[in-house]
Amino acid sequence: MEIGEHLGIISLLPATIAIILAFKTKNAIFSLAVACFVGVLVSGEGLLGFPNLLKVSLGTTSFSWIMLLELFIGILIAFFQRTGAIQGFTKIVEDKKLSRVGIQLVAWFMGMFVYFSDYFSPLFVGATMRGLSDKAKISRERLAYIGDSTSAPVSVLVPITGWAVFIAGLLIGMGPIEDASDAMGVFVKAIPFNFYALLAVLFVGLTSLKIIPEFGPMKKAEERALNEGKVLADGAEPLLGEELTDTPPYENFKINVFLTFILPVLIVITVAVGTYITLKSAKTMEAFLTASVVLGIIMRIKGIPFNDIMKTAMAGMKGVLPAIIILALSYSINSLSKSMGTANYIISITQNWLVPNLLPLLTFLIAAIIAFSTGTSWGTFAIVMPLSVPLAFSFSGNEITALVLATIAAVAGGGVFGDHCSPLSDTTVLASTGAASDHMDHVRTQIPYALTVAAVASVLYLVIGFVAA
Repeated sequence: MEIGEHLGIISLLPATIAIILAFKTKNAIFSLAVACFVGVLVSGEGLLGFPNLLKVSLGTTSFSWIMLLELFIGILIAFFQRTGAIQGFTKIVEDKKLSRVGIQLVAWFMGMFVYFSDYFSPLFVGATMRGLSDKAKISRERLAYIGDSTSAPVSVLVPITGWAVFIAGLLIGMGPIEDASDAMGVFVKAIPFNFYALLAVLFVGLTSLKIIPEFGPMKKAEERALNEGKVLADGAEPLLGEELTDTPPYENFKINVFLTFILPVLIVITVAVGTYITLKSAKTMEAFLTASVVLGIIMRIKGIPFNDIMKTAMAGMKGVLPAIIILALSYSINSLSKSMGTANYIISITQNWLVPNLLPLLTFLIAAIIAFSTGTSWGTFAIVMPLSVPLAFSFSGNEITALVLATIAAVAGGGVFGDHCSPLSDTTVLASTGAASDHMDHVRTQIPYALTVAAVASVLYLVIGFVAA
């Protein structure tokens, strides 16, 4: 399909079906599969369209990368369980005698610390804090929310991440932005205008400190956990296999938190950040592979039999299989939405409204709708940035003004909104995986918070539009 082409309102059907069914049935896999099947039928692909869609969507480097990343993360978490590393880390934190609020703040800070990867952050926070949060009677939904809100929203605010490089790359050639250096400078100037991302991160701290009280489904989840001791709702299906939640430590294995937990985490951080600095691309998947291999060697040296290590690794792979299946179907939905021109249709019915005063607000809303419908933030950036930013420059006389910076930030924030809370988003899936939360329970409890932040951001963009235009 050519740029700008679309199938009209039909192009919204797959994503709409997936989202409605997901909330109705609470089964993301079933909902995504039905949406894919209906989508290929209405687009005229016939009965063979479904398997062809899977082949095209999953036979890509990007899906292979995230699948391998998931597998290596699963192995590493299984190794953490088998060596007692997480239990050891939990005991260290327990000795600090932190309150329920304190534990949530630790999780919040940990998520922001691992800013370099929106994939690693929610998994790291969930896996390391889950045992501690369970003991403190913090709901899994709450833990997933903390992990999710400190992943993409943080990554898009830091200039030394792949997110910043990607957004800056899209800006080159627009207005007076001539090269990568100019583009990164503009990205940095736009950070204070990225209201959604800034407020999403802040909102976690404010609700953790009870400055803003819990509300909506999250309040009910927290009351259930605190009063009934149920960190999961009745009938919930955690998006993490029992292999990664019930794996006992190896018998008589002496726990060494530094060797079996801190060192592998440092390896992940060093490799990811180091490759970003030297190669301009964070090799996150390779970082987890390296950490898994090193920890496997340490386990063997410390006396765990080779066969047990391999069995643990296979259990880790099996444990992340539910998340991989959802990611596979989400990638298929994204591919289907792209081929049907979903984003093009949304833009076609809104672009006539893009006047100077409303430009930041409408840009944010358009990006948010596209990202939520497709589950992809980077794809949203690539679609909306070339449309809205040149328009902002035309209104500003080709000068880098507050209107231009707010419009750039609105694209970034709107894209993060979808990535942050769409049931189709990979980071939303990973947050559910890390916290071992039911995926749709995580989405359902998080959306009111995300919408609240989005509403405040919308008001700020409206004000900026009238002040700066």
